[in-house]
Amino acid sequence: MAQYTITYFDLRGRTEHMRFLLADQGCEWKEDKVTAEDWVSGKAEIRKTALFGQLPVFVDGDFILVQSNTILRYLGRKYDLYGKNIKEAALIDMANDGLEDLRQKFAKFFFYEWETSKEKYMEDLPNQLRPFERLLSQNASGYLAGSKVSFADYNLLDVIQSHLIFAPECLNSFPHLKAFKEKMESRPKLKAYLQSDDHKNRLFHPTRKT
Repeated sequence: MAQYTITYFDLRGRTEHMRFLLADQGCEWKEDKVTAEDWVSGKAEIRKTALFGQLPVFVDGDFILVQSNTILRYLGRKYDLYGKNIKEAALIDMANDGLEDLRQKFAKFFFYEWETSKEKYMEDLPNQLRPFERLLSQNASGYLAGSKVSFADYNLLDVIQSHLIFAPECLNSFPHLKAFKEKMESRPKLKAYLQSDDHKNRLFHPTRKT
């Protein structure tokens, strides 16, 4: 029986990075999908009980969490994916906060400004990716911080994949980001998930995949 439940829309959105982590750690989970129509209309019961009135909601037994980055950090602590000391943990938090900034910019562009701001976003994208290239170049392990994978690495992979959907050449000038993507995608359990129909069929956008 799955220990975890993820309640969210049938989208990658703010939950795919936690799926990457769970799959890579050999965990099973259940998906409780909410339709946009039920959410907007108020038919979705979870909207009445979810703290802050937001999705995703993550359930671990009788323990319930909301806020996607809180969930990611919780799983990071649970599976020892938070560095080996306080300094590595701080670097991982710093990287994850930077990824949150980029994720918000990307979401605003992708969902609301696709037709009006694509050229501008694309022009600035190298500036947004460069800090993560720099972090990777400074760490011989090939991860964002420390000697092994952290919860922030799953977030970075998700952000990279999200951008590659519409900007397939965006990593051409970033060898460390490209190597990082290949390294993460070659991890056996994560690779199996990435090749699964569960991942491939999950929409990136409610009405279009690109």
